[in-house]
Parts: sequence; C-alpha cells; structure tokens
Amino acid sequence: MAETALTDTVASTTRPPGLRGIAADWSSDQRAFKNVSWGKAMMWIFLLSDTFIFSCFLLSYMTARMSTTVPWPNPSEVFALTIGDKKIPLILIAIMTFILISSSGTMAMAVNFGYRRDRAKTAALMLATAAFGATFVGMQAFEWTKLIMEGVRPWGNPWGAPQFGSCFFMITGFHGTHVTIGVIFLIAVSRKVWRGDFDVERRGFFTSRRGYYEIVEITGLYWHFVDLVWVFIFAFFYLW
Repeated sequence: MAETALTDTVASTTRPPGLRGIAADWSSDQRAFKNVSWGKAMMWIFLLSDTFIFSCFLLSYMTARMSTTVPWPNPSEVFALTIGDKKIPLILIAIMTFILISSSGTMAMAVNFGYRRDRAKTAALMLATAAFGATFVGMQAFEWTKLIMEGVRPWGNPWGAPQFGSCFFMITGFHGTHVTIGVIFLIAVSRKVWRGDFDVERRGFFTSRRGYYEIVEITGLYWHFVDLVWVFIFAFFYLW
C-alpha cells in the first residue's frame, strides 16, 4: 500500500516529456521564475513586447527600402557633417553611438555598487548615465533639426525615395522617446538612492523593501535594452 502511494507521488511529480513538459514546467513556475521578483519579471515581459515593436519597425523599413523603385538616399551623404570645410560622413552618428555604449558601462557599474549598498557611487554613476542619455537626445534633436532644415519630411525628402523621411522619424523618434523616458527614470531612482530611501524603506514609487537595491538593476535592464536597440538601428538604418 505504501509502495503504491509512493509510486503515485513520484508519477505525479515527474515532468512530462517533450514540449508538454516544458509548458508544464513554466506554467507551474518550478524553475523559470522561481527566484525572480515580480518587478524584474514584469520588466523582462515589457522588454519582450518592446522587442516585437522595434522588430516590426525595422522590418517595415527594410520592406520599404527594398520595394521602392526610387533610389534610396545614401546615409553617408545625408548624415554627413561639414567640419572645417570638409564633409565627414556619419561622424555625428558615430559619436552618438559611442556615447550610448559608454552609458551602458556606467549603468553596469551603478548596478554593481547598488548591490554593494554604496549609495554615493551608485547615485553618481546613475546620474552620469543620465547625462550620457541626455547628451544623446540633444544630439538627436540637432540631427532632426538639421534634416528638417534641409527639407526632410515624413512624406518626402530632396534626395530620393519619399519613404526615407517617414522611416527616419518613426524609428529614431520612437527610440529617442525611450531614451528620454530612461533619463527621467534614472534621475528619479538616483535621487531615491542618494536620499537613502532603500535603506530606510521610505514609502513612495519604486521603493522596494529595506536594504534592497533591485530597482537599480531593473533600471539597468531597461537602459541596456535601449542601447542594444540602437546598435541594430545603427547597423540597419545608418550603415546599410
């Protein structure tokens, strides 16, 4: 009798083979998100949905570019800057990319010091990341202003295929909005870190339990995602 009960228990806890087993494992939360907080899990879900949106934008851009019969503008010429009577192709975009990638480094260090509960260094590095992000947005605003003054519109441009303008404003504008939100988020969280909200468990938005700096890591996940998306935009839109 005891052996029968033991056999039934083992059989009930054995994971089914194949895809059914994977689905059962994830749905019962046995391994996938067992030690993950709800905040981090929700951020991963949000980033996954955002990945689909950016993927659709880039696929739409590639479809428009390959299907148009009008020549597509050369990005090296469109995004060139004149410095000292010499046109340098993609120099502004290269600087923007360097700034954004550098911000990933400061954000990673902020997360490291956050889990060490070093308030001063964590807040300082988050503010440095926000400064990098704000610089990127400012340079993007300069890029938009330059192209608008040269005649680029969502419905056309003076260099060729009219789809270029709509693709440019849609993709870079959506990404720039993400960077702007990230900068605001970084400033808000760094202020809480600097005040010691996570040490005294002060009530308010984004304040986790006492002594727990996970919100810094969650902010970092968002920021690294924004940086990674820019790498794809840089490769597909500016270099292709």
